Amino acid sequence: MKDHSVFNEFSGIFSLKSTRRLFFVLLFVVIGCQSPPAPQPYQAPENATAASGRPIVFLSASDLAEGIRSGTFTSYEVVSAHINHIHKYNPALNAIVVLDEQAALDRARQADEALSRGEYWGLLHGVPVSIKDHFAVKNTRITNAFPPLADQVTDFDATVVKRLKDAGAIILGITNMPVMAMDVQTFNPIYGRTNNPWDLTRTPGGSTGGGAAAVASGMSPLTIGSDLAGSIRIPAAFCGVYGIKTTENFVSGYGIFPGCEIFTGGIKKRSLRAMASLGPIARSIKDLKLCLPIIAGPDGYDAMVPAVDMSSMPTPAYKELRIAWSDNFGNVPVSNETHKVLEQFIDKLANVGCTVEKINPPDFDFTEVWETWGKMIDLQININLPATSRFFMYALGGIQRSKSPLLQMVYPATYDKFIEECSRREILIARLEQFLMQWDVFICPVATQPAYKHHEPDDVILGYNIYDDPIPVGEHQLNYWTANAAYTAPFNTTGHPAVTIPAGYSKDGMPIGVQIVGRRWHDMQLLDIAEMIDAVAGDYKEPPGY
Repeated sequence: MKDHSVFNEFSGIFSLKSTRRLFFVLLFVVIGCQSPPAPQPYQAPENATAASGRPIVFLSASDLAEGIRSGTFTSYEVVSAHINHIHKYNPALNAIVVLDEQAALDRARQADEALSRGEYWGLLHGVPVSIKDHFAVKNTRITNAFPPLADQVTDFDATVVKRLKDAGAIILGITNMPVMAMDVQTFNPIYGRTNNPWDLTRTPGGSTGGGAAAVASGMSPLTIGSDLAGSIRIPAAFCGVYGIKTTENFVSGYGIFPGCEIFTGGIKKRSLRAMASLGPIARSIKDLKLCLPIIAGPDGYDAMVPAVDMSSMPTPAYKELRIAWSDNFGNVPVSNETHKVLEQFIDKLANVGCTVEKINPPDFDFTEVWETWGKMIDLQININLPATSRFFMYALGGIQRSKSPLLQMVYPATYDKFIEECSRREILIARLEQFLMQWDVFICPVATQPAYKHHEPDDVILGYNIYDDPIPVGEHQLNYWTANAAYTAPFNTTGHPAVTIPAGYSKDGMPIGVQIVGRRWHDMQLLDIAEMIDAVAGDYKEPPGY
């Protein structure tokens, strides 16, 4: 099977629709593809019980697990409450796109029966969770949001799914995402658009937009996502919840993007080997700390995942906590409200005794960081395009690539150039790591602004969203990718862990998040510090109306 993931960066390649269409005609000839049918958003089944699941559905995964263990409520009651809640609110949100109601209820009954016999499956015994639509889940429709795979049913579990099941979790549903998870909004050619639970006219972010919207609205206490340029952090910030982009290779990628594998010489080719991370989204740091040790660590399939000590370490007192912060990466502007919320957030930390300093990492040129991210994307993923297609991409895409340092292409692609970019990336990793050896954490914005109105693509080709129009940020008009990923992509370039937490709200009530960055492989310690910081901020709220 051909590697369909090669189409991921087309949204930033072309400047004229006619040019794009010429290019895609060539791709039709090369790969063969028919236009997909109209998207089919979620609709509640006939005779479904549509009712609020409060108070159960807004309990944390940790509290649900404890309540089931203690007999406060049964797993069947918990799963039923979430299903009814989904039937009531998901038609408007379209966050969950696959719901196997009967299988989830059957498993909940089994969980309750097991407890009655004294059997305990694990830390998430009987707790429902949701999974992004690019992780293999056995006997479940997993599409990668890619129309040629719209009817794919996977016959195995990805490592993260298996480990959640082994810990007793019940897979409640599959969450929406954009094609191949390569957008910072959630427009899906198979299932349609996901809306933000705080305001249906706004984006929930992407690519884990369905997961963050489901968690924020009480339809799932915990979800698993992925992050190549902010795909966990942006949705978490836009939906007012918590998420962690783990250290690169902290969590196994086995079973991600099923059906999109490439085989050469009888070996499965792993195209994307750097910068992507997997991690949970939840409504508390406590739940992130519960989930991460369950899903992380080596699995015997992904050889790039090392064994790491995931036990918590002693955390400093507030007066010992050293915090660097910034709201200016390469002079990319943030909105006045984002700037104000971040400053107020930092003031709260200073008031409890933390040492804070506004500073960027030295010798860490953000333009170089963004360009390295773009070139690594091209050399890992776009390199799989046929030679003729890459030539047209290079020849016709220069104007659009000039609009953002994140949009890069290496042509002609050679082994020497790949090694050069890998080496540049390693230097950047070392510089940020040296900086973080002097500071406990580095705090910065997640995005240039809160969640904005759905920014419809200017074109959709092969199901992929093509954006020409800029994003307004205050008085500025920014390139789509710069506006969305300028503050998140740097930590994919370096592979450092970053936790997103709610930091405040805009005048019109939309959440504004910050990201807290820590040293590589210190993910659990970072969560401990983030929990301390979150206790000072105290800014988590439930969206009204659920």
